[in-house]
Amino acid sequence: MVQALIFDMDGTMIDSMPSHTESWGELARRHGVAVDIDELMRRTTGRTGLECMRILFARDMADDEALALVHEKEAIYRELFQPKFAEVHGFSAFAETARARGLQIGVGTAGDKHNIAFAYANLALRPLPTVAVGGDEGLPGKPEPAIFLEVARRLGVAPEHCIVFEDAPLGIEAARRAGMRAVGIGTTHSAEQLAGPHVVAYARHFTELTQQKFLETHHVV
Repeated sequence: MVQALIFDMDGTMIDSMPSHTESWGELARRHGVAVDIDELMRRTTGRTGLECMRILFARDMADDEALALVHEKEAIYRELFQPKFAEVHGFSAFAETARARGLQIGVGTAGDKHNIAFAYANLALRPLPTVAVGGDEGLPGKPEPAIFLEVARRLGVAPEHCIVFEDAPLGIEAARRAGMRAVGIGTTHSAEQLAGPHVVAYARHFTELTQQKFLETHHVV
C-alpha cells in the first residue's frame, strides 16, 4: 500500500538544474577554480552544499568557510532562476491529485531552507507540503538514505509505503538504500541512468505520469 510520495526538489519539482549548473560555473569563475562542469554535476547532484564545496575546491575546509560559499552559490542560482522559474511540467497538478487520493506529500532535497522557501514562494501548488527535509539539517547527502528516511519519519509512514520521485542517479540510489520504491523523472538523465530493481516507472515529466495513469495503477483505493 502506497501511503506517501516523497519528491526531490531540484530537477524533479522545479526545472532548476540548468540554473544550478550555470551558478556552479559562475562560482568557480569568481574563485579562480578550473572545473569540468559536467563531471562536477555528476559527482554532486543530490549531495549537500557543504559536501559539494569540498568536492569543488578539492580540499577539506571548515564548515563556516564552506557555508559562506554555499550561500554565495545559492544566491547566484536564485538570481539566475527567478526570471525563468518553472515547475517540471505537470508537477503541481500531479501532487494535488495525489493529495486528493489521500496520499501524504513530502519533500527530500539537498537544497537548503533558503532554496526550499524560494521554490515554495514560486510554485502554484496549494497547499504546500508541510514536511520538507533539506540538505542543511546536518544529515548526509544522497546517495545516503538519511534525508528520505527523515521525511518518512516526519510523515509517520514506513519506508516501504513511500515512493520517491527523483531526477538524479544518486537520489535513485538513496531511495533504494532507504527501502523505498522510486520513479525516475527524466529532466536530466535517461531511463537507463535512473534504472534499478526498485524503480517502478520513468517519465520525462509529471504530465506523462498522469497520462500513464500512474496514481491509479500504484495507489489502489
